[in-house]
Amino acid sequence: MHHTVFIFLCFIQLALFTSNANAEAVEKYVDISLRDDVYTDYLVFLNDRDVLSIDSFEGVRIRRDVVDMIIAQQALALGGFQSKFNYFPGRSNYRNAKLLEQGSLLISFDTYWLEDAKAIDYAIFVSEPVIRKGEYVAGIYANPKNESVFNILYLEDLNQFTAVSTPKWKTDWATLSSLPLKELIREDRWLGMARMVDKMWVDFMLMPFYRSEDKIYRLENITLKPVENVAVVLNDSRHFVISRAHPLGSEAFSALQKGLKILREQKKIARAYKEAGFFIDRNKYKILNPVQ
Repeated sequence: MHHTVFIFLCFIQLALFTSNANAEAVEKYVDISLRDDVYTDYLVFLNDRDVLSIDSFEGVRIRRDVVDMIIAQQALALGGFQSKFNYFPGRSNYRNAKLLEQGSLLISFDTYWLEDAKAIDYAIFVSEPVIRKGEYVAGIYANPKNESVFNILYLEDLNQFTAVSTPKWKTDWATLSSLPLKELIREDRWLGMARMVDKMWVDFMLMPFYRSEDKIYRLENITLKPVENVAVVLNDSRHFVISRAHPLGSEAFSALQKGLKILREQKKIARAYKEAGFFIDRNKYKILNPVQ
């Protein structure tokens, strides 16, 4: 009888240990939501490689958002954060701000403008700048058939054209509002903006530069092309944001800051954005709104 009880107790202890071990294993994975088009390009660029092994940022489908994702994960790992990530792609990431506030989302792998981060700074930790103020230079993207847009050379040329953005992106909206446009139209979804420009309901939108032989951006049935040798400065810095309410928030923020410092000292951050085509040679472009 005692022998049977002993075996039963051993079984219970083993079951509890296994349950705890499984719980710990599950806890090592953190859920991350992000835009589905970014996730698709991320997977294509990685091509089954370990994200922590990426050292060259030249390749298929690389762009600013994908570089953000890779830098975030490498910085976290360098800083000692050991959890892995489960990705949940979707059409919009505006709900991410609410998830960050609630503690349901640990980190946004898409960097935030500092002005946007300030709006929820009570709920988030804000990293050191990844893209520093003045470094973000965007292209004027339009449907290749919208020929008149591609004649833009000077700031005053913008007064005959319409653009689209959202006030939810404070820096983008403020930048476009400061330009002498015919009209600035609101659309809160990025994909909606791209479709409006593709259909020529709106003349152009601002988009990051990225490396491509023909410079044309393609997504689904959307085709957009940047005006040659012309750019616009978005004069704000971009940062990773981490939820204060998430159980791993403090740990992740400490690791992220350490890792970003290491990557910055190794000059890998600037090199990544340059190789991806996001950081351009400004000597080859006319900046329509130079920072004074």
